[in-house]
Amino acid sequence: MALTIIKYNAGNIQSVLYALERIGVSAIVTDDHEEIQKADKVIFPGVGEASTAMNYLKKRKLDLLIKNLKQPVLGICLGMQLMCKYSEENDTECLGIFDEDVRRFKAEGLGLKVPQIGWNNIYDLKSDLFKNIDDKSYCYFVHGYYAALGKHTIGTTNYIQPYSSALHSNNFYGVQFHPEKSATVGENILRNFIAL
Repeated sequence: MALTIIKYNAGNIQSVLYALERIGVSAIVTDDHEEIQKADKVIFPGVGEASTAMNYLKKRKLDLLIKNLKQPVLGICLGMQLMCKYSEENDTECLGIFDEDVRRFKAEGLGLKVPQIGWNNIYDLKSDLFKNIDDKSYCYFVHGYYAALGKHTIGTTNYIQPYSSALHSNNFYGVQFHPEKSATVGENILRNFIAL
Protein backbone atom coordinates (compact mmCIF):
# COMPACT_ATOMS: atom_id res chain seq x y z
CA MET A 1 0.00 0.00 0.00
CA ALA A 2 1.36 3.43 -0.96
CA LEU A 3 0.69 6.10 1.65
CA THR A 4 1.62 9.70 0.88
CA ILE A 5 1.83 12.68 3.25
CA ILE A 6 1.37 16.02 1.48
CA LYS A 7 4.40 18.23 2.01
CA TYR A 8 3.65 21.92 2.47
CA ASN A 9 4.88 24.64 4.80
CA ALA A 10 3.02 23.37 7.85
CA GLY A 11 4.71 21.58 10.71
CA ASN A 12 4.09 18.25 12.43
CA ILE A 13 4.87 15.95 9.52
CA GLN A 14 7.65 14.21 11.47
CA SER A 15 5.38 13.15 14.34
CA VAL A 16 2.83 11.77 11.83
CA LEU A 17 5.63 9.70 10.24
CA TYR A 18 6.68 8.37 13.68
CA ALA A 19 3.09 7.42 14.55
CA LEU A 20 2.71 5.54 11.25
CA GLU A 21 6.04 3.78 11.90
CA ARG A 22 4.73 2.66 15.32
CA ILE A 23 1.83 0.88 13.60
CA GLY A 24 4.14 -0.62 10.97
CA VAL A 25 3.26 1.65 8.04
CA SER A 26 5.75 3.58 5.95
CA ALA A 27 4.84 6.75 4.05
CA ILE A 28 6.52 9.15 1.68
CA VAL A 29 6.38 12.92 2.19
CA THR A 30 6.04 14.78 -1.10
CA ASP A 31 4.46 17.70 -2.95
CA ASP A 32 4.86 15.89 -6.29
CA HIS A 33 1.44 15.79 -7.99
CA GLU A 34 1.99 12.43 -9.66
CA GLU A 35 3.17 10.73 -6.44
CA ILE A 36 0.16 12.09 -4.54
CA GLN A 37 -2.30 11.05 -7.24
CA LYS A 38 -1.05 7.47 -7.44
CA ALA A 39 -1.02 6.90 -3.65
CA ASP A 40 -3.60 4.51 -2.17
CA LYS A 41 -4.15 6.84 0.80
CA VAL A 42 -3.20 10.48 1.41
CA ILE A 43 -2.63 12.32 4.70
CA PHE A 44 -2.87 16.12 4.74
CA PRO A 45 -1.47 17.14 8.16
CA GLY A 46 -0.65 20.55 9.47
CA VAL A 47 0.17 22.92 12.27
CA GLY A 48 0.37 26.55 11.31
CA GLU A 49 -1.64 29.48 9.98
CA ALA A 50 -4.44 29.15 7.41
CA SER A 51 -3.70 31.96 4.91
CA THR A 52 0.04 31.21 4.63
CA ALA A 53 -0.72 27.53 4.13
CA MET A 54 -3.41 28.22 1.49
CA ASN A 55 -1.04 30.56 -0.41
CA TYR A 56 1.60 27.84 -0.45
CA LEU A 57 -0.91 25.25 -1.72
CA LYS A 58 -2.17 27.61 -4.45
CA LYS A 59 1.34 28.48 -5.66
CA ARG A 60 2.04 24.80 -6.22
CA LYS A 61 -1.50 24.09 -7.52
CA LEU A 62 -1.88 21.62 -4.65
CA ASP A 63 -5.25 23.21 -3.81
CA LEU A 64 -6.75 21.93 -7.08
CA LEU A 65 -4.99 18.60 -6.78
CA ILE A 66 -6.29 17.89 -3.24
CA LYS A 67 -9.90 18.75 -4.13
CA ASN A 68 -9.83 16.28 -7.04
CA LEU A 69 -8.27 13.30 -5.25
CA LYS A 70 -10.36 10.12 -5.46
CA GLN A 71 -8.65 7.95 -2.83
CA PRO A 72 -9.23 8.28 0.96
CA VAL A 73 -7.69 11.53 2.25
CA LEU A 74 -7.24 12.38 5.95
CA GLY A 75 -6.79 16.00 7.01
CA ILE A 76 -5.28 16.52 10.47
CA CYS A 77 -5.70 19.73 12.54
CA LEU A 78 -4.91 22.63 10.16
CA GLY A 79 -5.25 20.12 7.30
CA MET A 80 -8.89 19.53 8.29
CA GLN A 81 -9.56 23.26 8.69
CA LEU A 82 -8.15 23.97 5.21
CA MET A 83 -10.59 21.39 3.82
CA CYS A 84 -13.49 23.55 5.10
CA LYS A 85 -14.88 26.39 2.97
CA TYR A 86 -13.67 29.40 4.95
CA SER A 87 -11.49 30.24 7.98
CA GLU A 88 -11.73 33.38 10.12
CA GLU A 89 -7.96 33.07 10.56
CA ASN A 90 -6.78 36.00 8.42
CA ASP A 91 -10.05 35.86 6.42
CA THR A 92 -9.04 32.83 4.35
CA GLU A 93 -10.99 31.13 1.57
CA CYS A 94 -10.19 27.44 1.95
CA LEU A 95 -10.65 24.31 -0.19
CA GLY A 96 -14.43 23.97 0.27
CA ILE A 97 -14.46 20.16 0.52
CA PHE A 98 -16.51 20.42 3.72
CA ASP A 99 -19.34 22.93 3.90
CA GLU A 100 -18.38 24.11 7.41
CA ASP A 101 -16.74 27.42 8.39
CA VAL A 102 -13.77 27.66 10.77
CA ARG A 103 -14.10 30.25 13.55
CA ARG A 104 -11.95 31.49 16.41
CA PHE A 105 -12.86 30.33 19.91
CA LYS A 106 -14.35 33.16 21.95
CA ALA A 107 -13.48 32.54 25.58
CA GLU A 108 -14.04 36.04 27.06
CA GLY A 109 -15.34 35.80 30.59
CA LEU A 110 -15.28 31.98 30.65
CA GLY A 111 -11.87 31.56 32.27
CA LEU A 112 -10.81 29.17 29.50
CA LYS A 113 -7.60 29.49 27.51
CA VAL A 114 -7.37 29.85 23.74
CA PRO A 115 -5.83 27.89 22.10
CA GLN A 116 -7.24 24.71 23.61
CA ILE A 117 -4.18 22.59 24.43
CA GLY A 118 -4.47 19.12 25.89
CA TRP A 119 -6.73 16.10 26.14
CA ASN A 120 -10.45 16.26 25.45
CA ASN A 121 -13.03 13.67 24.52
CA ILE A 122 -14.65 12.91 21.19
CA TYR A 123 -18.27 11.73 21.08
CA ASP A 124 -21.24 11.13 18.74
CA LEU A 125 -18.82 9.18 16.56
CA LYS A 126 -20.20 8.12 13.18
CA SER A 127 -17.99 6.49 10.50
CA ASP A 128 -15.65 3.55 9.97
CA LEU A 129 -12.86 5.95 10.91
CA PHE A 130 -13.99 5.32 14.52
CA LYS A 131 -14.50 1.55 14.28
CA ASN A 132 -13.94 0.01 17.75
CA ILE A 133 -13.25 3.48 19.24
CA ASP A 134 -15.30 4.11 22.39
CA ASP A 135 -17.57 7.14 22.52
CA LYS A 136 -15.98 9.79 24.80
CA SER A 137 -12.44 8.51 24.09
CA TYR A 138 -9.75 11.10 24.81
CA CYS A 139 -7.60 12.65 22.06
CA TYR A 140 -4.95 15.37 22.06
CA PHE A 141 -5.89 18.84 20.76
CA VAL A 142 -3.93 22.06 20.05
CA HIS A 143 -6.04 24.71 18.29
CA GLY A 144 -7.47 28.21 18.59
CA TYR A 145 -9.95 27.80 15.72
CA TYR A 146 -12.72 25.23 15.29
CA ALA A 147 -15.01 23.92 12.55
CA ALA A 148 -18.68 24.49 13.31
CA LEU A 149 -21.07 21.54 13.60
CA GLY A 150 -22.70 20.78 10.27
CA LYS A 151 -23.87 18.11 7.87
CA HIS A 152 -20.34 16.66 7.53
CA THR A 153 -19.74 16.27 11.29
CA ILE A 154 -18.85 12.68 12.28
CA GLY A 155 -17.33 13.46 15.71
CA THR A 156 -18.04 16.18 18.28
CA THR A 157 -15.98 17.75 21.07
CA ASN A 158 -17.00 20.38 23.57
CA TYR A 159 -14.66 23.25 24.44
CA ILE A 160 -16.37 26.62 24.98
CA GLN A 161 -19.12 25.12 22.79
CA PRO A 162 -19.67 21.88 20.86
CA TYR A 163 -17.77 21.78 17.54
CA SER A 164 -16.68 19.28 14.87
CA SER A 165 -13.73 17.21 16.00
CA ALA A 166 -14.14 15.09 12.84
CA LEU A 167 -15.66 15.63 9.39
CA HIS A 168 -16.40 13.36 6.44
CA SER A 169 -17.54 13.92 2.87
CA ASN A 170 -17.17 11.22 0.18
CA ASN A 171 -13.50 10.12 0.24
CA PHE A 172 -12.41 13.02 2.48
CA TYR A 173 -12.01 12.74 6.25
CA GLY A 174 -10.75 15.33 8.70
CA VAL A 175 -9.87 15.30 12.41
CA GLN A 176 -9.22 18.38 14.53
CA PHE A 177 -7.22 16.45 17.12
CA HIS A 178 -3.77 14.94 16.57
CA PRO A 179 -4.10 11.15 16.18
CA GLU A 180 -0.30 10.95 16.08
CA LYS A 181 -0.21 12.34 19.65
CA SER A 182 -3.34 10.59 20.96
CA ALA A 183 -1.77 7.35 22.26
CA THR A 184 -3.56 4.07 21.50
CA VAL A 185 -6.83 5.75 20.47
CA GLY A 186 -5.00 7.84 17.86
CA GLU A 187 -3.06 4.84 16.57
CA ASN A 188 -6.30 2.89 16.17
CA ILE A 189 -7.88 5.79 14.25
CA LEU A 190 -4.85 5.83 11.91
CA ARG A 191 -5.20 2.04 11.50
CA ASN A 192 -8.90 2.50 10.66
CA PHE A 193 -8.03 5.15 8.06
CA ILE A 194 -5.49 2.83 6.46
CA ALA A 195 -8.10 0.04 6.39
CA LEU A 196 -10.78 2.19 4.66
